[in-house]
Amino acid sequence: MSSKTMVVKQSQVRHDWFVVDAQGTAVGRLAARVARILMGKNKPAYSPSLDNGDFVVVINAEKALLTGRKEQDKMYRRHTGFPGGLRETNASDMRAKHPEKLIEEAVRGMLPKNSLGRKQFKKLKVYGGTAHPHEAQRPKTLKLAARA
Repeated sequence: MSSKTMVVKQSQVRHDWFVVDAQGTAVGRLAARVARILMGKNKPAYSPSLDNGDFVVVINAEKALLTGRKEQDKMYRRHTGFPGGLRETNASDMRAKHPEKLIEEAVRGMLPKNSLGRKQFKKLKVYGGTAHPHEAQRPKTLKLAARA
């Protein structure tokens, strides 16, 4: 007896909401777990060409950990679009100014580099503190193992 492959249509997709506390969790481990949820790989009906992932709210982004010497050595680069416009910021400066961007950049790098990946990235909401405006969606709490 052969088993049937389940094919999901866009009309059958249901997006849930999850809250993840980043306090005491390594940024890379957190980003890998969040990226899987955004893509929908945690569901039995995963389809690589369909956006069937869930929304993820990350709180306490300022308390996420960077292991080793990454706090001083890791550089975030962007370009203004003008000649000589490369701008570099290390992780400690990024954490001081925009702590949510540490997690956003890590997750963005783990998503597909196409229009589907950009659509999935929009379902990520990151906040530096514990407060977030998504209580009306009644998000479920996801427990991640805290590791240094």
